[in-house]
Amino acid sequence: MIPLFTAQPSGKNMEDATSSNPQSIGFTEKLKSWLSWSWTYICAVWFAMVLTMIYVLRSPLKLQDTLTSASVFLNTLTPKFYVALTGTSSLISGLILIFEWWYFRKYGTSFIEQVSVSHLRPLLGGVESSTTTGLFSSVNGEAEPRPSVSECKVWRNPLNLFRGAEYSRYTWVTGKEPLTYYDMNLSAQDHQTFFTGDTQQLKPEDTGLNLSFSTVMQKAWRERNPQARIRAAYQAIEMNHECAAAYVLLAEEEATTITEAERLFKQALRSAGKDINLLVYIKRRLAMCARKLGRIKEAVKMMRDLMKEFPLLGMLNIHENLLEALLELQAYADVQAVLAKYDDISLPKSATICYTSALLKARAVSEKFSPEAASRRGLSTAEMNAVEAIHRAVEFNPHVPKYLLEMKSLILPPEHILKRGDSEAVAYAFFHLQHWKRAEGALNLLHCTWEGTFRIIPYPLEKGHLFYPYPGCTETADRELLPSFHEVSVYPKKELPFFILFTAGLCSFTAMLAMLTHQFPELMGVFAKAFFSTLFAPLGFFADKMESFMPSSFWHQLTRI
Repeated sequence: MIPLFTAQPSGKNMEDATSSNPQSIGFTEKLKSWLSWSWTYICAVWFAMVLTMIYVLRSPLKLQDTLTSASVFLNTLTPKFYVALTGTSSLISGLILIFEWWYFRKYGTSFIEQVSVSHLRPLLGGVESSTTTGLFSSVNGEAEPRPSVSECKVWRNPLNLFRGAEYSRYTWVTGKEPLTYYDMNLSAQDHQTFFTGDTQQLKPEDTGLNLSFSTVMQKAWRERNPQARIRAAYQAIEMNHECAAAYVLLAEEEATTITEAERLFKQALRSAGKDINLLVYIKRRLAMCARKLGRIKEAVKMMRDLMKEFPLLGMLNIHENLLEALLELQAYADVQAVLAKYDDISLPKSATICYTSALLKARAVSEKFSPEAASRRGLSTAEMNAVEAIHRAVEFNPHVPKYLLEMKSLILPPEHILKRGDSEAVAYAFFHLQHWKRAEGALNLLHCTWEGTFRIIPYPLEKGHLFYPYPGCTETADRELLPSFHEVSVYPKKELPFFILFTAGLCSFTAMLAMLTHQFPELMGVFAKAFFSTLFAPLGFFADKMESFMPSSFWHQLTRI
């Protein structure tokens, strides 16, 4: 098994190793480069030699007689044979086209191309495209640091909805499942991690009982069936009326209204004890309940108190909940204060941070902004700052503008998101579209300027402008997080692979030949003979020239040899 991480020599030892025998290393590299360069030419020479040998040995091999008999056989075939041949070719190429199209829609790449790159390219001496240099090499030739693995990490959606009160209602109305099994499985893992501390609040004599209902709750989070999870939660409550995790599950899964969910969360808060994970989770959900029920100032106070009480839990992104609530209050000064703390170069970014910053700067100039006037007089300093903020936000997540501009329909956000991906764009736009609409002219400014970002970063997968290059893993992860009825946004937009176009052309061409051969057999026969005689005319001309150039005795002696 090949280890993922291998120890590397220190800097001094590495320099000694490379400088100890530079001649051997240079010779090896030159030999490798020469072999890879000459491979194409060796194949061409070999192909030319094979053709020459076939021509020279045409008499001993009786190629002329074989071709004559083959042509006689083909002339005896009826047009029905050619109809069947072209029809079968069209059917096979059509099936390949359907499979290629399905594979491309599902995985974003061509199956034939993927197999060719993965299996045939190493056999032909090709190099892998995932080397440390190349895509991430700088101008001076040194390798820049690749994007960290955390850029492709899936994060908990800080504004995720309630399953019973919101996701389930959507399913009842539309009959569609808004959450994928992959997303729900990640949530089950989160809950098992968060809510394993109930044993700390009981007395030693109650430990055995606690372990039993804790096991029940562990099983409940793993259940796929919602009714099975709810039954397990009630079973845990029967075993211990103070099981806070069971009340959390009922608030998330069984409550059909936000008011009912809030009541169950308050019951869970009374039973949470000193379990920090439970306390933070419950208080956050209570604040979200207050926000959804219109008690926004109360929600803001709860979020601020939670951030003061647990300042080290910044990874939970509670500030994103606070930003959304403050925007609903139109407390833009408070929003700016929160951004000043969290929009720092040393802290991880998110679509909420970048686009909220762009919204505040756009709001300051958007009311009087006019594209025609700006093109005549140029952009003012404030307008330039707003445009740069929009470009920064679009570079971080290029999927958001289409949702904000309603060029693409929204769906319910998933419970987990991938930063810079379509899932994060859906989650941001679902909650913040109303705030952009409230700022007069902000969407107009976004509409006029967001596409200019792509001129700044013409090769986003290779080099970024303000951020790391755009991760290539987002499409695959988003397809797992978002439901199948949603068309995942892909950036940069992929063109149809060559093999899909090739199979489409082949299918159409062979189907046309089959139809024409069936309708006009004699005319197609004349056309086929004229086509092949024209096709092989250069070969006959080349053979005649070779025989006139080389003496017949030479060919005779070579044939005898």
